[in-house]
Amino acid sequence: MALLEAHGVTVSYGGLHANDQVDLECEKGTLVGLIGPNGAGKTTFIDGITGFTPIAAGRVTFDGQDLEGLTPDRRAHLGMSRTFQSLELFEDLTVRDNLFAAAERPKWHSFLRDIIQPGANERQYVTQVEWAMELLDLADHADALPADISHGQRKLVGVARALAARPRLVLLDEPAAGLDTAESQHLGQQMRGLLDEDISVFLIDHDMGLVLSVCDYIYVLDFGRIIASGTPTEVRNDPIVIQAYLGEEAGEAQARDAEAVRGLTRDGGSSDG
Repeated sequence: MALLEAHGVTVSYGGLHANDQVDLECEKGTLVGLIGPNGAGKTTFIDGITGFTPIAAGRVTFDGQDLEGLTPDRRAHLGMSRTFQSLELFEDLTVRDNLFAAAERPKWHSFLRDIIQPGANERQYVTQVEWAMELLDLADHADALPADISHGQRKLVGVARALAARPRLVLLDEPAAGLDTAESQHLGQQMRGLLDEDISVFLIDHDMGLVLSVCDYIYVLDFGRIIASGTPTEVRNDPIVIQAYLGEEAGEAQARDAEAVRGLTRDGGSSDG
């Protein structure tokens, strides 16, 4: 049983099927990618499985539990966390406090724990926040406001905020958008490192060099339908993918980019996955 399973997922806006009978799986301990042209329905898919958009048909399970009828916060409590294309940071809070806002997910018995072990909940959140900042090299900016850091660092704060609650699966929607090549490569290394932290990753991104180099398995979405899936090598060489998305010259260029990223990852001593 996969950690995340989507069967026949359809999301409709009026008569338009933004997602049409999508079947997709994310195994525990893997980094799965979803690619496709603009408007293919990638973000809609994340919105649907995380509960932000109603699913018209199909079934989604997380670790075997049917998610039908569960609100986004209930799904988050199960261990699903996500980022958004728009950063939506709290501009009047420091980087650390932005992460605290996401880390605190009290349960019904949290008040009992506070009575028996005063401060235990707070210490747990502090540990989680510090871990997420260290993981993404944000510790030096912990007390800065979002307006005082670079765009690339703001993107990393968005990722760190999704990680602060120590989810079992993190869904990243365009985390490399706006990052330069070096920042994107570094982010790729950090995403592979999440697997060692027992956090599985579902990635959407237009940086094909990044996706092809870090993912274990990739799905390709076009006009709301899955048109191909497989390993990065299989997807890169799939004629349907090349025709619908990459184009022959683009496919060759992205293959070279992916090999370059792999080489830099190996030289940096990071896991190649």
